[in-house]
Amino acid sequence: MKRIALIACASKKLATRANAEKLYISSLFKCCQQYARKLNPDAIFILSAKLGLLTLDEEIEPYEVTLNRMKANKRKAWAKKVVEQLEVHADLQRDHFILLAGERYRRYLLPHLASYEIPLKGLRIGEQLQYLKKQVCGG
Repeated sequence: MKRIALIACASKKLATRANAEKLYISSLFKCCQQYARKLNPDAIFILSAKLGLLTLDEEIEPYEVTLNRMKANKRKAWAKKVVEQLEVHADLQRDHFILLAGERYRRYLLPHLASYEIPLKGLRIGEQLQYLKKQVCGG
């Protein structure tokens, strides 16, 4: 059984092409990434609203797509694509997933994952940052 962290992308990005882990520059994304690394999972992936599942070292161009303004049928199609991409890297029935992503990113993915946790569930953005900073920085 592998432990896999999934981090939601962010709207705040560099203006130029970069590795996925460096493209997103919001405080929340950076804290989620530090937190995920501290958990020492077998793999960390980014959930991109435009591209689906990304590895940290995948080079991509900046884009302006968000699940927050996407209709449900488009989010379902996005989740289907992510599930297909995830199946290449993971066993959805055996592996454990740590989702560091909002409800719109999780909703249509969760039914496909047998084992998962959502550490930030129910927390507003400021509370998420506070929680993550406490976990990563020890206070």
